[in-house]
Amino acid sequence: MKMIKDSGTLAKVCADFANFPYVTVDTEFLRERTYWSQLCLVQMARPGDGPDDAVIIDPLVDGIDLGPLYELMANQNVIKVFHAARQDIEIFWNMGKVIPQPLFDTQIAAMVCGYGEQVGYETLARKVVSAKIDKSSRFTDWSRRPLVKKQLDYALADVTHLRQIYEKLSARLDETGRAHWVGEELGVLTSPDTYANDPEMAWQRIKARTTNPKFLAIVQSLARWREQQAQSRNVPRNRVIKDDALLEIATANPKTLEDLGRLRLIQRENRKAETLQQILNAVADGRACPPSKRPKVPEPPRRREGSVAISELLKVFLKARADEIGVAARLIAPMSEIEALAGEDRDDFSVLKGWRGEVFGADALRLKSGTVGLVARPGGVVLIDAPFPEEEAAE
Repeated sequence: MKMIKDSGTLAKVCADFANFPYVTVDTEFLRERTYWSQLCLVQMARPGDGPDDAVIIDPLVDGIDLGPLYELMANQNVIKVFHAARQDIEIFWNMGKVIPQPLFDTQIAAMVCGYGEQVGYETLARKVVSAKIDKSSRFTDWSRRPLVKKQLDYALADVTHLRQIYEKLSARLDETGRAHWVGEELGVLTSPDTYANDPEMAWQRIKARTTNPKFLAIVQSLARWREQQAQSRNVPRNRVIKDDALLEIATANPKTLEDLGRLRLIQRENRKAETLQQILNAVADGRACPPSKRPKVPEPPRRREGSVAISELLKVFLKARADEIGVAARLIAPMSEIEALAGEDRDDFSVLKGWRGEVFGADALRLKSGTVGLVARPGGVVLIDAPFPEEEAAE
């Protein structure tokens, strides 16, 4: 294991790793006390099992230049292999404005290969490569220095076993012809929009008590102010103001500092005068929002009669088809989308597109329309074409 603490060594290692077909990558970070994740370690491994084939980078060293690392992440000739990559990619995007590509996520690949829904790394390592990982360092404060060998060994295990996991899952995908299924799933992870934190949209995170547009305009303004404060100060949103206090303010709609000071949650948190004025200004901005620009919560769609029964039928079929092809049912479609598909006549459902449409969506529409039915057989539940046996007997 090599611990990298200077820019020169990092540049050499990244240039060396760029000569290999893939590198496995993981990060250790903290986010409890900050808005943006604090990157504490980066682990990488290349094919091989020598001491120089796996490294740990210390990004907390003063003056270290992570530019070569970002260049490697953007190198189109090297596949970047992660497990459950979303938070790791978010860090690279926020810090270096780079999204690792080409990308391979072993958690997604594992679901396609039949290892269950959102399988954890330790479980996957045990099932695929018979590796046992010591979990005792899982809750390490990775920002503290020095880190002991046991902690570094735990961190490094996240990328060393990942090499064999990647190779075996990749081979399995090639054998089954499902590599493009994983490719379709990675579209969300590689889109910068996935990692956007737009203050204008922050109100959607808050569970409001009402859908009244006037009320929501104030919630939107307060949420925008909170998001901007959290980002600029790099503190969690709730350190600026908690959701329940934000909703209490929006409900009270205060017009003066005296009105604001009477609120129970504001009294409890003992806000500074400057912050109180900013809150009051945000409320005033929300109150002044013209009707045409007030946020609106869409009305729930009307669903056809009998949609509950149809959705139950589709769920049975989903489970049967998932078992048949050896894929996690949740990867094909969440239950909320199955329920919507049962009751709404739309063609924009993700389950009707790409590989999902091929293995499930097209048949689901046939089942919904009544041109096929489900029947229980000794080997499981299968589709049968109309006319059904009962209809033939009736004739």
